[in-house]
Amino acid sequence: MVSDREMNARRRAKKDLPHYAERCLKIRTKKPILVDGRMQKIVPFVFNKAQRYLHDRLEEQKKKTGKIRALLLKGRQQGCSTYVGGRFYHQTTHKNGVKTFILAHMDDATTNLFKMVQRYHEHCNPLIKPSTSFSNRKELVFDKLDSAYGLGTAGSKNVGRSDTIDFFHGSEVAFWENTDEIKTGVFQAAEMAEEIILESTANGLGNMFHRMWQDAEKGKSDYIAIFIPWYWQSEYRKPIPSDEKFIPTIEEAAYQKAYKLDDEQIYWRRLKIVELGDPLLFKQEYPGNAAEAFQTTGINSLISAESVLTARKTMGVPKYGAYVVGCDPAREGDDATTFIRRQGRRAWNIESHHKLDDMAKAGQARMILENEPVDRMFIDRGGGSGMYDRLVEMGFGNRVTLVNFGSKAMDPEHYKNRRAEMWDEVRKWLESDEEVQIPDVDTLQADLTAPGYKYTSTTQKQLEPKEDIKKRIGRSPDEGDGLALTFAEPVQIVKTRTKRRKRSGMAA
Repeated sequence: MVSDREMNARRRAKKDLPHYAERCLKIRTKKPILVDGRMQKIVPFVFNKAQRYLHDRLEEQKKKTGKIRALLLKGRQQGCSTYVGGRFYHQTTHKNGVKTFILAHMDDATTNLFKMVQRYHEHCNPLIKPSTSFSNRKELVFDKLDSAYGLGTAGSKNVGRSDTIDFFHGSEVAFWENTDEIKTGVFQAAEMAEEIILESTANGLGNMFHRMWQDAEKGKSDYIAIFIPWYWQSEYRKPIPSDEKFIPTIEEAAYQKAYKLDDEQIYWRRLKIVELGDPLLFKQEYPGNAAEAFQTTGINSLISAESVLTARKTMGVPKYGAYVVGCDPAREGDDATTFIRRQGRRAWNIESHHKLDDMAKAGQARMILENEPVDRMFIDRGGGSGMYDRLVEMGFGNRVTLVNFGSKAMDPEHYKNRRAEMWDEVRKWLESDEEVQIPDVDTLQADLTAPGYKYTSTTQKQLEPKEDIKKRIGRSPDEGDGLALTFAEPVQIVKTRTKRRKRSGMAA
């Protein structure tokens, strides 16, 4: 007969995953650690910082939507696959009639993930451990629950097609092959799944994971984008030898200040870059933010990632001067209209709206113009002529300006067109000696660092064509264009307005 104590323990184990993991699951560590007075490699599964953060984000989504659809971008060896494996073992062994499926990019990766699940089962607390009727290299069947844990490899075109999947773990998704077949196969089998978690390190631009990540960041899908930075790992640090004087370089000092890292973390980073042989490869394998994970080689970016990162992490910069809004309206084939505010050396409050027609665009702009102390709103002519005309009809003609990115620069000696000129103003603004503050979001950094540049035969600075950027990164840098528009021309503070302001401004 089961005692009340055992029953309470089972109830808590079913509801409390961190508690269950620590008491019922075991993991293999890289190096032996001291447990109960002995050095051991098989130890209780206690969540690290990255795993706790991931758990909280997933539980938040599940509470809000009743299901989980998550994309996880992280560095190497941060324990995220370990967490997902433990989470899904817990789910599979506490529910009747469910199927959990692991899909990884290579056979050995799939096998290693499944061995991890088998280790969970082997060392599970006997009070909680379920009965099994079948276990081999590809499946673990819990007979009394009528539930199972299976696996497959992305290289197989028909993998998972015939299954009905309740919990789906996709590992290193950016490296999957046959993604078209996977989307019509295993993804359809998991369409009604209770939880889908797709995790990966970055692998360049344009692959399925990168495209899904961009959609998730923009709120264009059911998936949430979860990023885990490398410096959360306590083991990613290196003691500085006593006979070595460690002096960070200018770049290292800026990176250290932006992320509030100590010397041992920066020293570890320096040695890892030497080991990998390429700073960009470090950013891909051990990213500090999502934008740098997807950076590519071969692009001479106009705006450096370091200057953007510094501005992202700067806080408390006061607002002063004219209140300017940049608006990059959706064009035909695009689906987001973006607004961003700037006063002096501070930009804030990126706002995106999807699938708006000209009247709806004008309506959103009108709300901003009526409710905020806007001195000038600059609107890109490419998708904004209709909304501009409507705003003029509404009486905002003295506070809105239409800007043609392709028109002649105000300084034609140095710039090919207005677009290059405005973007270069953003660069100079970010790289100046005075502090600058921008929204701390990855999408803005990705946009600002996307355009490359070159010089014409007459030494005019010319920005990479937007069509080429879209082909390379899979989308238009709308947020970057919005910020560039706030530099279209000098603006004076408007003393009188045709429309009364309802509020004195918006919080940053």
